[in-house]
Amino acid sequence: MRFSVPHPIPYQGSKRRLAAAILSHVEAGRYERLVEPFAGSAAVTLAAASSMKFRRFEIGDRLEPLVMLWQAIIDDPEGIANEYESLWKRERKRPIDEFYDIRSQFNEDRDPAKLLYLLARCVKNAVRFNPSGEFNQSPDKRRTGTNPDAMRKELLAAHRLLHGRARTVCADFLEVFETAEPGDFFYLDPPYQGTSEGRDSRYIGGVTRKRMIEGLNVLNGRAIPFILSYDGSCGDRTYGDRLPRELASRILLDVGRSSQATLNGRDHVTIESLYVSHNVIPATVDDQTMSLHEFDELFSMTQSLF
Repeated sequence: MRFSVPHPIPYQGSKRRLAAAILSHVEAGRYERLVEPFAGSAAVTLAAASSMKFRRFEIGDRLEPLVMLWQAIIDDPEGIANEYESLWKRERKRPIDEFYDIRSQFNEDRDPAKLLYLLARCVKNAVRFNPSGEFNQSPDKRRTGTNPDAMRKELLAAHRLLHGRARTVCADFLEVFETAEPGDFFYLDPPYQGTSEGRDSRYIGGVTRKRMIEGLNVLNGRAIPFILSYDGSCGDRTYGDRLPRELASRILLDVGRSSQATLNGRDHVTIESLYVSHNVIPATVDDQTMSLHEFDELFSMTQSLF
């Protein structure tokens, strides 16, 4: 599948494929600002900026080097592209050793260019941190990461979409929720419940179900519309419990066969749960399983109701 929207930061779990479905029937000009407090690759923000549906954007995350990376993309994409190219070329002679050297350096200096390199080069583009907050994912031995020329094009394209229109914030999501203003629309993509608590915790600043409920009550209390990706399933494996129905409608989005399961010889379908605030989709629509196309049609029908 070819994407026209830039995607400079490779990130496992990116909502790049779902961005069009999430935003396709958000009426252009209806909302002033799109806020992503769990930005990651900011796929939804980039898709929204490309479609001109919002005038302003806020890109937030708890991971400070990631927020610094987004600020550099907004302000100085050539500088980040040059640093990335230098790191990428550095590993040509000793690929695996250089990866581990750069990883160790990042864990000391938290340099955003090194984070970009690590994400582009590590296994499955999957960010992983140990309990001490150190990046601990391994290098992918089958590939060399994004070519510097391709990366430069992506960085410059993202810069053109966001420069003068976006700000960044490094903060806990509840702090960002407290700053919500009329005219905001929130897209929320926190770590799933099953990957941010207990034995399988792997992210900086995991999100408990209790804190997420607390935050959604804040948004609902301010009548701030939102879409939340928070749990789902793949085959017989589920990620988290359903959130209370009074908070939002839940749409079970069938996004097709899992590529990872297919590689492992299993035919598993991935279901993404999208929680949509009642001021975007009415409470009468709940727990329906839809394809991406059906979700688009639902948005088209309901936007005229508000």
